[in-house]
Amino acid sequence: MSERTGITVLMPAFNEADKIGATVNATLKIEGVDRVIVIDDGSKDSTSEYAEKAGAEVIRQERNSGKGAALQAGADKLLAEVLAGAKAPDIVLLLDSDLEASAAEAESLVFPIVSDCADMTIGVLPAPVGSGGFGVVKDLARREIRELGGGYNAQAPLSGQRALSWECFRAVLPFAQGYGVEVALTIRALKQDFRIYETRVEMQHRATGKTVSGFIHRGKQYLDVYRTIQQLSKE
Repeated sequence: MSERTGITVLMPAFNEADKIGATVNATLKIEGVDRVIVIDDGSKDSTSEYAEKAGAEVIRQERNSGKGAALQAGADKLLAEVLAGAKAPDIVLLLDSDLEASAAEAESLVFPIVSDCADMTIGVLPAPVGSGGFGVVKDLARREIRELGGGYNAQAPLSGQRALSWECFRAVLPFAQGYGVEVALTIRALKQDFRIYETRVEMQHRATGKTVSGFIHRGKQYLDVYRTIQQLSKE
């Protein structure tokens, strides 16, 4: 892996002060990772401070704008730097901010790209114990990825743990808004004939259970995914 220019990590975060430090620490230990950019999406706690203390660069958003907008802020920073003459990273790694020590599992996402076996890798996480919903959003995402992506059957259509080659990263921008991010990444990559590889990773993060707040979250997720699919069908 030493032949690579490096790996840049984009990590959106919202009120993750209790987990961000451990997540950044574990991420920086991955071979090849030389930069972690945390996009603090309007947090009301000490997320930014703990991220910086752990060794991350931080982009602070004044207000909470959602995952897609946060990731786009990170992408805009990278693109502006490259336009100004900086060398582009070989790989961009997208990770959630609540993975803690399990973020080290992202090494498995990097290897297929380094080996030129994939352009985008997607982490398939274990099913959360005693949590989760009824799979309505996942079924919608999987069905539409198959429809718009040439028959591809996604194992983890909503997984946010991904690695992309720089070429693939640039080609799938801009990031979709809200919770439609992952579906848009997959469909745009497939439409442009990039190679996708899904692999099991033993990552753990917060899961929304069968609670009122959990169902509200999944309702927003469903609407964002639906809107994203409508937009992608016109591209």
